Amino acid sequence: MKNQIVIHGGANSPSTLNEKLQNILDNLDVNGSSLDLAVKSVVMMEDDPTFNAGTGSVPRIDGSIQMDAAVMSDSGFGSVMCIENVKHPVMVARDVMEKSPHIMLAGEGAVEFARKLGYEYYNPETEKSREMMDKLKASIKNNTLPEKFKFMVKSSSDTVGAVARIDDKFAAAVSTGGAFPMLRGRVGDSPVIGAGIYQGEKGAVVATGIGEDIAKDLLSFRIYQQIGTDDLNEIVKKEIDKFKVSVGIIAISDNEYSVYANTDMAHAEREL
Repeated sequence: MKNQIVIHGGANSPSTLNEKLQNILDNLDVNGSSLDLAVKSVVMMEDDPTFNAGTGSVPRIDGSIQMDAAVMSDSGFGSVMCIENVKHPVMVARDVMEKSPHIMLAGEGAVEFARKLGYEYYNPETEKSREMMDKLKASIKNNTLPEKFKFMVKSSSDTVGAVARIDDKFAAAVSTGGAFPMLRGRVGDSPVIGAGIYQGEKGAVVATGIGEDIAKDLLSFRIYQQIGTDDLNEIVKKEIDKFKVSVGIIAISDNEYSVYANTDMAHAEREL
């Protein structure tokens, strides 16, 4: 099969963003391994404030911005949780995998690790995130905040992610600013192996959507386990159709790829 990369802009991201994502892939430096390409494409999405990752991350209920990211390839797994004030969490996640004896780092420890590797202080706050906080404060003042506040703003898109197949090797990368508004310290599915991301010799899978539900189902691993037993699109559709909340998947195997969601999900693909 030809080399291939597939990316998504998150659950609830409108299809009008497909062109923006395609432009990212069209301008992607395609030199390197499957992990190189997956990470580079996610970095480009982290740089675009349109997406809920890196610079476009949404705030926590206290106004802070905490981000999660993960990578997985034949080299192993690495993730960061609740990392703050770095520009590219997905690159720090890769460094956790390649430059530390660990697979996960969280909070202040993740930030300290990044600083020791030369990642400079970066404030991802944007006009978008400031406006979201202003609306939240107004809702609290008017006593209109719903009981399940973490899903109040359903228009904010979720995780961004990539899966790639290069020279029969698979990789996956994911990055997110989380949902809005949520408690400081909350971790969803994205940086959890088997939940928001999984890779192995049969392929790679990345999930997006309501992280608590995805994590409880270990969705990415469930789909990966079934690769080769049926058409990949059928496997993915069957698993996603079980959910009553917003969920999307991109997945790739040795001879096909799948893009499916039960909500809007911007995406793009490129053969290399």
